[in-house]
Amino acid sequence: MNLKDKKILVTGADGFIGSHLVEGLLDKGCQVRAFVQYNSFNSWGWMDTFPPEKLEKIDVLPGDVRDPNGVRNATRGMEMVFHLAALIAIPFSYHSPDSYVDTNIKGTLNVLQAARDTGCKRVLVTSTSEVYGTARYVPIDEQHPFQGQSPYSATKIGADRIAESFYRSFNTPVTIVRPFNTYGPRQSARAVIPTIITQLLSGSTTIKLGNLRPTRDFNYVKDTVDGFMAIAETKATIGEEINIASQQEISIGQLALEIIGQINPAAKIVSEDVRVRPENSEVERLLGSNEKIRRLTGWQPEYTLQRGIRETITWFRDEENLRRYKWNVYNV
Repeated sequence: MNLKDKKILVTGADGFIGSHLVEGLLDKGCQVRAFVQYNSFNSWGWMDTFPPEKLEKIDVLPGDVRDPNGVRNATRGMEMVFHLAALIAIPFSYHSPDSYVDTNIKGTLNVLQAARDTGCKRVLVTSTSEVYGTARYVPIDEQHPFQGQSPYSATKIGADRIAESFYRSFNTPVTIVRPFNTYGPRQSARAVIPTIITQLLSGSTTIKLGNLRPTRDFNYVKDTVDGFMAIAETKATIGEEINIASQQEISIGQLALEIIGQINPAAKIVSEDVRVRPENSEVERLLGSNEKIRRLTGWQPEYTLQRGIRETITWFRDEENLRRYKWNVYNV
């Protein structure tokens, strides 16, 4: 399926991956409607940083995925929906699990109902590698068992299974897209890579982190976006759940040393208890299989971790970008 000229709705378009996806779809020649979270500041999140000539190509619609009527209105007339809107911070899900149920599960249900009611031809629901919990075997393929090790991951498991039920019950053309750890420009400071970079670029020589042992499979955001679009262009992906993974892993400690080496090799790492997840909630190992997405779509990552980190650092070195981050405040 060629995406050119397709009418496409992106929920969560104001966020990190969502804003990059909007740009990728515009580059494909799509007609994009961006569903952003309504707020009294009239902020469109990261899309506020787009140049005027790019913004004028986007139909921006503020709303809330928890509101079924607003979601239905946003979906009307659209041929495809990329559903990315979610609450994603794991530590905050310990504090406010109700809001994660409302946004991640009920929000996804609203998108699926709206897509079914309006006759949308494709729905891509964004999952997360966190649904797998600590790896029982590696690389983690799509047959790996699920384990809700945080309220966040539990709500994403619930959202995925609701999406699956719509495909099986109503033949809704759903695909569950499961990115492993995405990083790059615009990522929230609640994630580890921006946390390290912003501390270093702000002059700190003591880098505060949590648990250094867990391993993760990191994907540069442009690779993740290319994966989304490759899945959307392939009919064989309908009814499937598909990892987007580099199939490489690195510990948080080694990751920190890589970033420190690129910015200030003299910096030291300090582990703070406040940044450590509860013992049974920590996902110790994530290493994803990308065999399925390669087989179905031909996608493969273009960025090495070293190159992606370098480009991310370059973006953060821009003072206008760096000043958006409160590097000295722990962001849950």
